[in-house]
Amino acid sequence: MKLNKMAMSLFIISSLFFLLGCETKSQSLSEEQKEELTLAIDQFNNAFANSDVSTLASMITENYMHTNGTSKAIDKETWLNYLNKRNQQIKSGALVFNDYKMSQLKIEFHNTTAIVTGKVSSSFSKNDEIKENEFRVSNLWVYEKGTWKRAGFHDGKIK
Repeated sequence: MKLNKMAMSLFIISSLFFLLGCETKSQSLSEEQKEELTLAIDQFNNAFANSDVSTLASMITENYMHTNGTSKAIDKETWLNYLNKRNQQIKSGALVFNDYKMSQLKIEFHNTTAIVTGKVSSSFSKNDEIKENEFRVSNLWVYEKGTWKRAGFHDGKIK
């Protein structure tokens, strides 16, 4: 529990630091650009569910930070290495994703940055055992060079 609180605190502090470090000119997004974020989130979730590592790599920032409730924060390279190992398990049939979806999506815009929260439900089979999980997630997305990229992630397990 203490580790989870530390990880969440780190994510919040990092997010605030990132927001404060961004250009503060009053650049606002068009409604179309805001709608593009929902499409990007769907594309990202589909790529994760289908283990499309190259799409995921193209949709995160260079200084990406990923934190799970059970581990310390990792950078882009470490997260992509994890995805490649996971991809090998999927290709071999050792890991099978039965279902992966995000619900209860809430987006809060701050100029060209967005905080995205939601609930992720997944079901997968590993070693002939079906596991179901639910997580509360927080994502930090930034609009850079005409596209949305995920800059940060944190989750906390519900079940």
